[in-house]
Amino acid sequence: MPRKTTKSLVRPVEPDRLYNSTQVAKLINRVMLDGKKQLAERLVYNGMQKAADKLKVKNPLEVFEQAMKNIQPHLETRSRRVGGANYQIPFEVKGQRQQHLSVMWFVEAARGRKGMSMEDRIAQELIDAYNTAGGAVKKKEDVHKMAEANRAFAHFART
Repeated sequence: MPRKTTKSLVRPVEPDRLYNSTQVAKLINRVMLDGKKQLAERLVYNGMQKAADKLKVKNPLEVFEQAMKNIQPHLETRSRRVGGANYQIPFEVKGQRQQHLSVMWFVEAARGRKGMSMEDRIAQELIDAYNTAGGAVKKKEDVHKMAEANRAFAHFART
C-alpha cells in the first residue's frame, strides 16, 4: 500500500439522509461506535438541532459548516529525519486531509467533555467551534503554533 493517498484509494462516502451532505456523513461515521449508525445519526442530528436553536440560526447545516470551517487546519508539521536529527517540518494541509483532521479533532473534543450526554457534547462543541472557541479550535491553534515555530525548517521539505 502506498504511503501517499491516491485518488484510487479514497473511498466515496454516501451523503447522509437528512442534509444530503458528505461532511455530515463523515461526522456520523466518526461518532459511530460498534456499528450503531442509527444511534450516531440521532446523536449528530439532535446535537446539530440543539446548537442551531441555541444560536438562533434556522438551518443547522449552516452552523455545522461554519464550525467545521473554523476547525480546519491550514498548516501541520510532519517529522522528517535529516542527517541524524529529526525535524518537525511545516506543510500545507489540503482538501481531504483538512476535512479528516477537523472531524477527528471535533469528535475527540466532544468526547473529552464530561458530565453530559453525547448529544449535548456535540451541540456544545458545535456552538464553541462556531464561535471559534472550544477544544477542537484550540487543537487547530496548537498545530498552527507548532508549524509557525518550526518555520525555519521549511527548507527541508521535499518538493
